[in-house]
Amino acid sequence: MLTRKEFAKQILANHTPSIKEKATAFAPANIALVKYWGKRDKELNLPVTDSLSIDLGNLGTETTIEPADKDAVILNGTELALDNTFAAKVIDFVNLFRNTVNQAVANQPALRITTDNNIPTGAGVASSASGFAALTKALDQFYSLGLSGRELSLMANLGSGSASRSIFKGFVYRHAGTDPNGMDSYSEPLSCTWPELKIGLITVSAKAKRVSSREGMERTVATSPLYKTWPQQVQNDMAKMLAAIKEKDFELMGSTAESNALAMHECMRAATPPLNYFEPETEAIISKVQKLRREGLPLYLTIDAGPNVKLLFQEKDTHTIKTEFPDMRVI
Repeated sequence: MLTRKEFAKQILANHTPSIKEKATAFAPANIALVKYWGKRDKELNLPVTDSLSIDLGNLGTETTIEPADKDAVILNGTELALDNTFAAKVIDFVNLFRNTVNQAVANQPALRITTDNNIPTGAGVASSASGFAALTKALDQFYSLGLSGRELSLMANLGSGSASRSIFKGFVYRHAGTDPNGMDSYSEPLSCTWPELKIGLITVSAKAKRVSSREGMERTVATSPLYKTWPQQVQNDMAKMLAAIKEKDFELMGSTAESNALAMHECMRAATPPLNYFEPETEAIISKVQKLRREGLPLYLTIDAGPNVKLLFQEKDTHTIKTEFPDMRVI
């Protein structure tokens, strides 16, 4: 079984680097319509199940990398201490590239890493997904590596499992894989498009969540009695979701995404101690969406590991839904 450094070296060693003066890259946040929750390997960040997501358009992260006298991490305009949890994680990830590139490039510089999110950070809106995807793309450009989409997704996964999907736009399928070394655990875009599909982002809270996704997954897998049925649910839901996207069956897509999300949160709440990412407003939105649907409005929702709600609806219903949820941001 590979370590993170060995995994990175295996991917990067076949590419000849050369350093640019500056590199900037953007990656979108994504929401999983069929979610993964739980890892089969913590060292390589390998998921237990496949997953499927859609990107959030121009919502995400832009990251710039340039040489510096000493390492620096700037998040949303604020330079962080290098022992800050976020900064340390960024530098650790950068070193996966830098340690391999060092063997081929003399006078390897320290780096100034500037990252800006236009979504809440650490609040369950996939900022880590867009953040590590943008960082991976920027590092690829800065070192002129020319990584393939598959290689980019493999590397991004070492920062965040969801970042593997944020390398791409549109509908993205993440393969869990079976190889202990993780080389078949990558993402790829689906060829399907669905212009009439809309996403409504409702930000209940922009605060960083108290329990990280990584910690939440470990707790759920270790202690929730409901988790044993989760992999089979994902397999069943994935078959429905792929069929729904292919046929543009909105009812099947929406109902599958909503039931998948709520089942994931049920698994969390059954953990010890219980893990509940919802706020009272989250519960109120869920009740309102289900009430509107009973009244005939085709509207569904999904929720990642946080309190914020993403609505799923069709373009023709945008005005009606915007009236019901005036603070919703339409994507």
